[in-house]
Amino acid sequence: MSPDRNPPRPVSRQLRTVGLVILVLGVAVVVYGLVSRAAQGSKLRDVTEEQAIPNVAVVSPQHAENQSGLELPGRLEAYIRAPIYARVAGYLKTWKHDIGSKVKAGDLLAEIDTPDLDQQLEQARADLSVAEANSKLSKITAQRWQSLSGTDAVAKQDVDQRTFAFNANVAQVKAAQANVDRLVAEEGFKRLIAPFDGIVTARETDIGALINVGAAGGAELFVVSDTSRLRVYVNVPQNYVPHVPAGTKATLTVPEHPGKSYGAIVGASASAVDPASGTTLMQLIVDNKAGELMPGDYASIRLAVAPLANVLTIPSSALIFDAKGLTVAVVNADSRVQLKPVTIERDLGPVIELASGLSADDRVIQNPPDGVGNGAQVRLINAKN
Repeated sequence: MSPDRNPPRPVSRQLRTVGLVILVLGVAVVVYGLVSRAAQGSKLRDVTEEQAIPNVAVVSPQHAENQSGLELPGRLEAYIRAPIYARVAGYLKTWKHDIGSKVKAGDLLAEIDTPDLDQQLEQARADLSVAEANSKLSKITAQRWQSLSGTDAVAKQDVDQRTFAFNANVAQVKAAQANVDRLVAEEGFKRLIAPFDGIVTARETDIGALINVGAAGGAELFVVSDTSRLRVYVNVPQNYVPHVPAGTKATLTVPEHPGKSYGAIVGASASAVDPASGTTLMQLIVDNKAGELMPGDYASIRLAVAPLANVLTIPSSALIFDAKGLTVAVVNADSRVQLKPVTIERDLGPVIELASGLSADDRVIQNPPDGVGNGAQVRLINAKN
């Protein structure tokens, strides 16, 4: 029996065993990697979905009491403001009160030197004297001729002429007297006086300045203002006008007194809507006896608009306006969003009065995230009631 020429080689069997082991290990590593990656992907997906849920703050609709108010800008003006113009031409002789001076009615503000007017008055008085002399002479002449009218010494026509001449001279005396009175009255305007108690808020002239008559283009010389009370003019949007009757109370603030407010009352309304702005001009009265407020000052006015019965208010930031209309996002018991259509009764700036759409138990998202829709999951970070 011949020996086997190709006996099994132990080395080849060992190599196959090692290769099989390596293959099994490789498959195990691949499987482990796939499982690990799937687990990490699932975990990442869970984290991503968790982070994708928006955090929202919610508020409950409140009743309108003690929350309603309308904030508007306004400008303060003096209750009475009188620009003082010259009634006579000349040169400013002297002035007595500068800006900021408190004056009483009748106080002298300035005097005007009027040489031309003085000369006109002297001439008018001289003309009056001539007219009076002519009148006296014509009177005596007329009386003499009238005493002879009953005789044949004079003609009746001559008597009538002397009588008519006397009457004409009397009329000339009256005309001359009227001219003198007019110039005397104008002389009185050489003294510029304060028309009422107040403060000099402007002085636009100085000693020696040429003064022109105000009606002839002359500039104002002084301005006297009564600042014990001030007027505030505000433009109220027409949909709020019915809720702001005369007597409505208001508060105002000014930049130079931060943190301090002043009371005001609506005194009058223009009772007409400006077609350019859609607003109605209203006048408020402010007591300024302390003198802290100044005419021309900018002010922020808050009108105490009367609250409506059974009206809920929400922050204006809670409104959503899109193609579907005006809605509000509320959170239900499952922490999911529900969009509710609402109608606005009044827009009061920071808050909105709603006519319908919500109840007092709703949880309203104060600042809805972009793109929020029905059924979206949200996470509450607070719950204000």
